[in-house]
Amino acid sequence: MNLTKKIVLAEDNSILSKLLQFKLEKEGYHLLIATNGKEAVDLIEDNNPDMILTDIMMPFISGLEVISHVRNKLEMKTPIVVFSSAGQEEMVLNAFNLGATDFMSKPFSPNELIIRIKRLMQ
Repeated sequence: MNLTKKIVLAEDNSILSKLLQFKLEKEGYHLLIATNGKEAVDLIEDNNPDMILTDIMMPFISGLEVISHVRNKLEMKTPIVVFSSAGQEEMVLNAFNLGATDFMSKPFSPNELIIRIKRLMQ
């Protein structure tokens, strides 16, 4: 039986997503990468991940819309960690109002992210 935890990462910065993929796969997670919110929604619907990591600012569908879709349309309780660049306080508040579980400001430490993921997936 495969107990590998699945994580959907929605991030349009390929350098950051590659770095996170390297770090998270080293920790034993299976990472599914979306480069925009639409891909993220498709991956979430198809794979029922244990955790969702999403940037707020993305092409096509924003991270806020991803959160709203997961919480309202799919009615999933999956933990969602939101990334946001500085100066987006209002979006971060919106993210929490929509059902985000945690928030990290960019740039962030991948090691800190891993600690938060482990805590949220207990």
